[in-house]
Amino acid sequence: MKHFIRLLWVFVFYLGTNPVSFAQDEAKKPEVDHSYKPIIIKLSEDGGKYARFLFWHQHWVQTNNLAVGGSRLQLTHSIRRSRVMAYAQVSPRFFILTHFGLNNLTPNNITSFGNDGDSPQFFLHEAWAEYKITHNDALYLGGGLHYWRGLTRFASHGTTTFMTLDQPRPFVHWHSSGVTDQFNRHLGVYAKGQFKRFDYRLAANNPGRNGLQQNYGTKDTGLEYNGFDHPDKNENPTGNTVLEGYFRYNLLDEESTMIPNATGTYLGGKKVLAVGSGFFAHPNGMYNNSNGTHENVFHYALDIYLDMPLTQDDCLNAYMAFMNFNYGKDFVSRWAGTGQAFYGQVGYKLPQSRFMPYMALQSASYEGLDEDIQAVDFGLNYFINGHNAKLTLEFHSVFNDAREGGGDPVTGAPNDVKVVRLQAQVFL
Repeated sequence: MKHFIRLLWVFVFYLGTNPVSFAQDEAKKPEVDHSYKPIIIKLSEDGGKYARFLFWHQHWVQTNNLAVGGSRLQLTHSIRRSRVMAYAQVSPRFFILTHFGLNNLTPNNITSFGNDGDSPQFFLHEAWAEYKITHNDALYLGGGLHYWRGLTRFASHGTTTFMTLDQPRPFVHWHSSGVTDQFNRHLGVYAKGQFKRFDYRLAANNPGRNGLQQNYGTKDTGLEYNGFDHPDKNENPTGNTVLEGYFRYNLLDEESTMIPNATGTYLGGKKVLAVGSGFFAHPNGMYNNSNGTHENVFHYALDIYLDMPLTQDDCLNAYMAFMNFNYGKDFVSRWAGTGQAFYGQVGYKLPQSRFMPYMALQSASYEGLDEDIQAVDFGLNYFINGHNAKLTLEFHSVFNDAREGGGDPVTGAPNDVKVVRLQAQVFL
């Protein structure tokens, strides 16, 4: 924590004094235009048919784990995300989206020439198309590799508008990441719709045969999350469908449902108070090696989101979610586990300022672990040009989670995680 305080003071001092230091020089220069217009190509004269292109980079500088006693401070650079997205309204009823990019390029996995080994590469994140069924917005049907997730608002969190530095970790909202999906996207079909302030999304998907299905808990359950690899007692395939959905009601301003990405903060651009409820179901997704039977996976959640200005040019952001996970008795998955998890965050963009301090808390109690998991984040955003160009400094900590910090080689107790990380984001 002391390293974070030191870096925070340097961060704020630099940002606060830099404009003053160059005040005289800046007064002689013409004002820089930081405004930005989306990259849109009109496909019709009235603009009803169009194609839009988005690009973003998130560059991190992160310390080593400061919870390790006697560790010497080290800084490591990484590319958290490098993404390209394009979507098009090709007719009044047809919409398509393609999204590809890279995640987590670090000195440990970069290769000599970028074309060998098990290193991060640009890959397909999303590729889906949809058709508008009704004359209003009540029903759209689509399919492909998609991000129309269930359970919580943050299950489909837009990565360019985080209020915090990144998605809450451990990834309880992205509980299926790398377990049954490809980086939080499933192959399947979905339905969505909107009736004024109420909107919904439902999806039926196939689970991916990934490598993170084992039990991460301390108790022997006999369960594995690979029911789809085992036929039932009549030798029929089973466990090949994931069902999920999310239902939301906006008490104030309506939110767009054109793409699935939920906004982290509007920075005072909207008055939003939304309540939601969602579920994730995987019938026969679990397999019990001890008796050769299948068990169901079922999660549900409730959440509430607030983002609104209180006075001129400020913004209050708050979010809370309660999640109940059920994988089977005592089972702990890669990101969640049978039991309950709570997540909450609050941030305030100071009036007439580009600063937004925040804090976040995650607490989880799982049957298969001896102690509850806690995660606490303290951070500060500096918006150079809204979300299009911003810096975020954060102290991130996780306690009692061997999945995140690893286990002590002598005692076997989970190591804590304490890191300071700085992110620079450019989003076009």
